[in-house]
Amino acid sequence: MKSTHLLSFLLLTSCSVIVSDLFFPAQAATGNARTGGAKARKAVSPKTRPSGVAVASAGAPAGKAGHTHADLHSHTREELMVSSMRRTGAGATETMTRVEMDRFVQGSSPMMMLSRKPGINFVANDPLGVDTWGSSLYMRGFQQSQLGVTLDGVPLGAQDYYTYNGQSINFSILSDNIERMDVSDGGGDVEVPSTTNLGGSIQITSADPHDHYGGKVSQMFGSYNAFRTYARVDSGRLNASGTKFMVSYARSDGNKWKGSGEQFDQQMNAKIVQPIGQESSIKAFFNWNDATQFNYADQTIDMLKRLGHRNDYYYPNYNAAYQAAEGIFSGALAQYNALPGSDALDASYFDGVTHAVDYLGGLNAHLVLNRHLEWNSVFYGQAENHWGTWTTPYVPSPSGSLLSEQVNFGGNQKFGFTSAIRYQIAKNTIDTGVWYENNRYHIDQYMYAQPFPGEGTPVSGVLHNFGTPFQHNWGESFNTNTFQFHLEDTYRPLSTLTLKAGFKSMLVTTVGGATANDADYNGQSQLANGSLTSAKAFLPHFNAVWHFLPGHEVYFDIARNMRAYSYGGYQLGSAFGGIANQETFNSLKNTLRPETAWVYDVGYRYNSNLITGSLNLYHADFSNRLQNLTAGTITQPVSTVVNVGSVSMYGVDAAFTVRPIRNLSITNSISYNHSTYGDNIQDQGVTYNLAGKKVIAYPQLMYKANITYAYRAATIYLDTNYMSKRYFSYINDMSVPGYWMTSMGASYKFGKVGPLRNLKFDLNIYNLTNISYISQIGENGFPLSGDYQSALAGSPRTYFGTISTEF
Repeated sequence: MKSTHLLSFLLLTSCSVIVSDLFFPAQAATGNARTGGAKARKAVSPKTRPSGVAVASAGAPAGKAGHTHADLHSHTREELMVSSMRRTGAGATETMTRVEMDRFVQGSSPMMMLSRKPGINFVANDPLGVDTWGSSLYMRGFQQSQLGVTLDGVPLGAQDYYTYNGQSINFSILSDNIERMDVSDGGGDVEVPSTTNLGGSIQITSADPHDHYGGKVSQMFGSYNAFRTYARVDSGRLNASGTKFMVSYARSDGNKWKGSGEQFDQQMNAKIVQPIGQESSIKAFFNWNDATQFNYADQTIDMLKRLGHRNDYYYPNYNAAYQAAEGIFSGALAQYNALPGSDALDASYFDGVTHAVDYLGGLNAHLVLNRHLEWNSVFYGQAENHWGTWTTPYVPSPSGSLLSEQVNFGGNQKFGFTSAIRYQIAKNTIDTGVWYENNRYHIDQYMYAQPFPGEGTPVSGVLHNFGTPFQHNWGESFNTNTFQFHLEDTYRPLSTLTLKAGFKSMLVTTVGGATANDADYNGQSQLANGSLTSAKAFLPHFNAVWHFLPGHEVYFDIARNMRAYSYGGYQLGSAFGGIANQETFNSLKNTLRPETAWVYDVGYRYNSNLITGSLNLYHADFSNRLQNLTAGTITQPVSTVVNVGSVSMYGVDAAFTVRPIRNLSITNSISYNHSTYGDNIQDQGVTYNLAGKKVIAYPQLMYKANITYAYRAATIYLDTNYMSKRYFSYINDMSVPGYWMTSMGASYKFGKVGPLRNLKFDLNIYNLTNISYISQIGENGFPLSGDYQSALAGSPRTYFGTISTEF
């Protein structure tokens, strides 16, 4: 065990023993001593911060005789923390609440927050997880593009970098405004509107406006000039009917931890709620986001070993980038000469930038028609415009300059609705509804001229000074119509037993293809056009939950799901659009099948004042697993869509939390996943022995541990996580090593200070032991064998401080 690994383990073990010795006297065995422990916590996450739950208001009931003010303060914090600190949810669904999310650094990605759950793996090259190019989430072996993700019932589509049918959750809502996130351990409910839900769902609910006028302001500062300002105003109830609204805005900025460039984002969320009677309501929301992210340079595994983890883009040194295109590497770049083949040319480009502007609006109607019948509908519209740049040495500018700027412009516009009725009769609840969506997506790749050194300002994604393109490499456009119907019955034969059975039908048709093609550039006389349809009339779901004793619960969940064909840019990894040419498309159309999976899940939970434990076993059988075999340079990739056949997956998650005394929580969880391909494949006439090989990118073993202690207004925590090695190539001849990650945080809540309420300070340290590790892999795809320029180093030790207050 390496020293950093050992340190992480000893820190947690020692803290557990020391705190128990200091704060667990003999009388702690009595029921009274554990009163606070009964209200105590669940595991918290690296990069999390303690909740800072509000102190009881002045109007709260007075304490009993013998209790000091400090005792009442501590007890109130525990009372408010109970529901969110324990494992919440029902059956095969877990819930992450606002209290847990408040432990993270302000502005952290919601996906990063979810990674503290057993079986969820999130990696990012930045400490907040907000770089959309350099981050990815896997949930029990399913990647983020194979999950169903919704916000207030609105489908957000595949969470890819170029999101072809939605937008990234990072750009959809400020994490400060999320009320809860419900995560499916199984296959996800049939009512979830998603064409990508192959292995589970993440349903995000935004917080409603508060009943009383007020607001919140917070300011985060961090390493590398990071800052984030957040402000929110709530109107309170405006009239007798209860109309209320909220508006919030956040602005984030900061330098990269290596190289030059910044990552900027600004976002606004607004929501209005109109109650109707006692139980019904209509809610309208609008979210806007504008982000410009200077990404980190992709590397091969060999580059990371030879050049170290600090190698990045040349920006703003245009002369160095141009000399590299000439094959001249001198001074600090002399080490590039040792790279094999053409790797020196690709080890760094001048720049690489992502820009996205997003709009999302919707209307939620919850109408209780009578005591047996309710009607729920969501109407929504969404649009995104994005582009990503690379400075390439492979296409010269018309002037003769060796460099040019490659820019992918894309965007989608969609509208849709869901409508469902829920009818309760006797011991049954019947739920049925429909979902319709139309989505239009386009993406084009252009080339822009770069100057000779000293003869003008270089074209850069940072400056947005593209000008007029001299070449249109390719263009793709798609129109997709989606229809889904679901029917489900929930039966409760006993107060402790719930049985659920249902199905969904799905029909997804995509029409389109190439709109432009430079045959000299692509080497293809005709790119693909046509239509693809994904259809399944019966996708069943079965679920049961039995509370057989107080605190004890067993459940199972069985579902069959289908993921509709993806579509996108030429050779950028999608099923439709990624196909090389019209001839290949015609030959594949009649044999290509959409991905499907059977997902089986069985689990047990126990919850008491002292301990919370869970054990979950799962299995999945994939059919027609579509993978992209990638080769070539990252500016000119050759991505081939291949049906790798079946994939079999077995896994287990176990978690255990103990609360030995008031305000102390110790959590450990472990996850094991065994996923293998079932068939060999052929590529260019060569057979590759893929059968029995481990599935790429997902670690077989993960261990997560946390210790949290709160004393009055102060809270401190320590987290450590272990991730085993991940396979980088399909035939498993290349992998990235596992690593331990340790983080810690502390907070202090000052309470009311003058006109300010809930004044609070947080301190977080990410990567406490400052390890070097490889985070994201596969952002440019995965190779069949060997190495490829598709890996990113993770962030070193990083500090964050946040001060927040309410009014």
